[in-house]
This record gives sequence, structure tokens and C-alpha cells, in this order.
Amino acid sequence: MKKWLYAAGLGLVMASSASVQAADKIAIVNVASIFQQMPAREAVAKQLENEFKSRATDLQSQERDLQTKMQRLQRDGSTMKASDRSKLEKDVMAQREAFSAKAQQFEQDNRRRQAEERNKILSRIQDAVKSVASKEGYDVVIDANAIAYANNDKDITADVLKQVK
Repeated sequence: MKKWLYAAGLGLVMASSASVQAADKIAIVNVASIFQQMPAREAVAKQLENEFKSRATDLQSQERDLQTKMQRLQRDGSTMKASDRSKLEKDVMAQREAFSAKAQQFEQDNRRRQAEERNKILSRIQDAVKSVASKEGYDVVIDANAIAYANNDKDITADVLKQVK
């Protein structure tokens, strides 16, 4: 029985010492900070703005036209002929539905493109993290936002940022 306890205790000591040794191979990186500091992020934002600028302008124009018609209907509706008012109401409803569909499609396309570009940048960051970690001999790299405390000696954020730029 003592031999079993001794063997179990020895096993626990060896397991804990192995985990302590593995802890020496852990680094941290602040991915959000790298993402914010990347020059490519600003270039992508401008590219997306230019890509969606014409559609946004078209939507704004359509919205102004719709608001003008709604104000006219509200202001002059009581003095208009019933047939004219009915025609204007149908026109406003049709234009409102078309605008709503266009705006929804615009938002979906915009979100999709932003996600695509963000994922490209994050992929570059991930590749840089892997490169720096393998070069430095780290087994595990944890995002700094996922931990409560870490020693700054294990922070590879600056190295990753240099590699990405």
C-alpha cells in the first residue's frame, strides 16, 4: 500500500514539474492592439468606404425623395383629391418598401465585406504570431485579453507587430 502511495505521489510530482516546465513555453500577444496599429487597417477602411460610397449616396438621395413625398402627403393630403392622395400614398408605400429592401441589402453587403477584410488582416496577424512563436520556441501563445495577468517578459506583441508591418 505504501508503495502505491509513494508511486502516486511521485507521479503527481512529475506531472506538476512537467506542467511548470511547459509554463516556460507560454507567451502572450495582444491581437486587438496589433489590429488597431496596423496601417493596412486604415487602407482597407478607405477602400471599403470608396467601394460603398456610390450606393450610400444613392440611398441618401432616395431617402430624401421619400421624406419629401411623405411631407407633401402629410401637409397637402387633406386638401388633395381622393384619387391623387391615394396615388401618392401608394407611391410612398412602394418607394418605402424599395428603399427598405435596398438599405437592408446595402447593410448586409457592407457587413460581409468588412468581415472579409477583417478576417484577411486577422489571418496575417495569426501567421505572424505562429512565425514569431516558432522562432522564439513558444509552445502556446495566449491572447492578452483572455488572461487576468501575465508577466511582460512573455509578451511578443511588439515582435508580431514588426513582422506584420
